[in-house]
Amino acid sequence: MKIEAKNIYEKMIDFHRFASVLLAFGVFFYFGMIIPQEAATTVTKLASAGGSIISLAISILFFYLSKKLKKKLEESEEGQQYLMKK
Repeated sequence: MKIEAKNIYEKMIDFHRFASVLLAFGVFFYFGMIIPQEAATTVTKLASAGGSIISLAISILFFYLSKKLKKKLEESEEGQQYLMKK
């Protein structure tokens, strides 16, 4: 069970990191959309908006999965001990 708790903890950390990177990526696309540019066409603005929305949605999903795994760790005794050590 200790190996399973370690694997769940590592997945939780990975999901949190993926979510943070995607959140930064989505903000980057959002800034690209709102900053005025002379060469910006409708297609580039729509691509920036779409990229921003998609990356933010996936980021929310990864934060949700990370939180779900943390709750799973908190429910088990080995998981609680593993969270206390880290």
